[in-house]
Amino acid sequence: MRVHVLGTAAGGGVPQWNCACPGCEGARAVPSRRRLHASIAVEPEPGRVYLVNATPDIAEQIERCPWLRPHGRRSPLAGVILTDAELDHTLGLTRLREADELEIMATDAVRKAVGEGLRLEETLAPYVRLRWRDADGASLVPVSGKRPRYARDFTDGQWVSALRIGGLLYAPAMGVWPAGFGADADVVFADGTFWDDDEPRTSGCSEKTATEMGHLPVLATRERLAALSARCLYTHLNNTNPLVDPDAPHHAELRGVEVASEGMLIAW
Repeated sequence: MRVHVLGTAAGGGVPQWNCACPGCEGARAVPSRRRLHASIAVEPEPGRVYLVNATPDIAEQIERCPWLRPHGRRSPLAGVILTDAELDHTLGLTRLREADELEIMATDAVRKAVGEGLRLEETLAPYVRLRWRDADGASLVPVSGKRPRYARDFTDGQWVSALRIGGLLYAPAMGVWPAGFGADADVVFADGTFWDDDEPRTSGCSEKTATEMGHLPVLATRERLAALSARCLYTHLNNTNPLVDPDAPHHAELRGVEVASEGMLIAW
């Protein structure tokens, strides 16, 4: 199996278009600090590649992954796996409309939100057929009940999941730590949206805490991740998180957990 990290940022990317916080200004000054929306390409077996989440950056992300590039009019992309229904993880589906058929794996709640809330099935029907199904050998583990704002009138369901496929556990957003999380994984990507619980309020981006927004902060998970035998990496970093600066002293406090970088390839 191999995994290519395509993006590592939370909503809005880094820099965010309407923000001049230190993280955004640093990314404007140093292009290597820029981050696309969090996503990975995973190849569980040769020639069968899945994108995990369809972000607004999806076309650029595909071009950055050599083993996702097409051959003639044929693409190695087998489908898309959605870990939630947030706009930043679903709007990229519209960029894949040139396909004849697009296979998507998601929970029932996410499928309903994408189909009825965003009406993407109706919108894309003249272009591409969306085929919803389970991905062979993969599972979606519930890690939060937080639904997107546009889906607030929908019923309860499995809104946010961690993807488990082979030895990979990918959880870019998680509001709870499930029992046994990461215990037998080889590689774990975990929610690194915020450094501490008060960051959204102290930075002015929200009146809620990180946990109230559905994200366990780094300070609540770093020791748990460090205790796992797996290689652990943070992803989905918000522009306000000091970890977006590679020179920030906070990196030394991660207890051996890494911050994922875009373009990195992990194979095992």
